Amino acid sequence: MAKRKISHRRHDRRHPATPRPELAPDGMAWIYGTHAVEAALDNPQRSRNRLVATAEAANRLRSGFPLLKPEILDRAKLDALLPEHAVHQGIALLAPPLQTTAIEDLLAGLGTQAIIVVLDRVSDPQNVGAVLRSAAAFKAIGLVVQDRGTPPSAGALTKAASGALDILPLIRVTNLVRALDQLEDAGFWRIGFDGDAVQTLEDVPLNGRVAVVLGGEGRGLRRLTREACDHLVRIATPGKLKTLNVSNTAAVALYEVVRRQNLEK
Repeated sequence: MAKRKISHRRHDRRHPATPRPELAPDGMAWIYGTHAVEAALDNPQRSRNRLVATAEAANRLRSGFPLLKPEILDRAKLDALLPEHAVHQGIALLAPPLQTTAIEDLLAGLGTQAIIVVLDRVSDPQNVGAVLRSAAAFKAIGLVVQDRGTPPSAGALTKAASGALDILPLIRVTNLVRALDQLEDAGFWRIGFDGDAVQTLEDVPLNGRVAVVLGGEGRGLRRLTREACDHLVRIATPGKLKTLNVSNTAAVALYEVVRRQNLEK
């Protein structure tokens, strides 16, 4: 009797499962995590399509939003709706993207003091989200990014921003240098951060209107972006590590700008 051929292949590793996308069908996006969802629900500019939660998360939500009645799902079904490994804390909202804000609208009617953050080729959604969070905490008026190469305003970015995306405008531009020129015309000091700069942040003026310009992970600012800045500075660190990552640099820089501006009022 012929021997039956036995296949020892348990799983075809050449064809891994297709990862679940960050964007839901029809241009919708899933927002997940307690702070991100609650900020979206509290934003009158944010439309809602579908609100889902575990029973436990729905009970927590009722304390702040007693009139809302989310669709109750078990954790497995909620997991299946979202990107793989999404840290959703039992709640998610399906919603269309926020209406975009033009940089011209952002610059209209500013006071004598204002802070804007500009990111040059920051591609990690965790970093963009963390910078958004710091910018909102220190009352920046907006975050300007180049549309190409910046992650979508959904999923991991929204979660990392922890609600800041519904507080602070994210301005997407096609040409970052042109946007920096517009900031100059609006009276902003454009302060670029470079770990090899001679000047430190303490050496430059931070009064009035200030744009904090930060480069991408490991690559820093592009040449044309550097040339468009009024000053290139570094953060003076007393320890052996002389540079910080982009989100930490943003937090330290924004703190110092706000501190100096409060002293000069």
